[in-house]
Amino acid sequence: MSKAIERKKEVVEEIKDKFNRATATVIVDYRGLDVEESTELRKQFREAGVDYKVYRNTLVRRAAQETGNEALIEDLNGPNAIAFGFDDPIAPAKIAKNFAKNHEKLELKVGVLEGEMYRGAQLEKIASIPSREELIAKLLGSLKAPVSNFAYVLKAIADKKQEEEA
Repeated sequence: MSKAIERKKEVVEEIKDKFNRATATVIVDYRGLDVEESTELRKQFREAGVDYKVYRNTLVRRAAQETGNEALIEDLNGPNAIAFGFDDPIAPAKIAKNFAKNHEKLELKVGVLEGEMYRGAQLEKIASIPSREELIAKLLGSLKAPVSNFAYVLKAIADKKQEEEA
């Protein structure tokens, strides 16, 4: 077997591994981004722990077929990049959507989040969901508010009794 074929098999295995481990996979069309913009996008993905890479479509197709992600194949045309999220399932879509706000040439094509396929507008709606950390903070704030308010009321009552006794 030639080295080129062997290398392609290794890349397919790498992609299959990422498909299997990822909680979210987002495919974007990056046509029209210059080097500086691409570097900034890669940096944002890297900081969020998202693996972002450009693969040959034929290798991604093969890996998608072998991992049960055949639905992605119809969107694999033209230059594509794939973002694999392993921790936060919303992170790849959120970063891509936020980046696309200022860089209209970046297009979100399709995403698989925890086994469910989303395209276009659906994917953008998913991307607008707050991150896990934001949701936890909001929940804790909601739980803390009634307790804090109760403590303020008790303190006010105690202060009023002290004034009356004095």
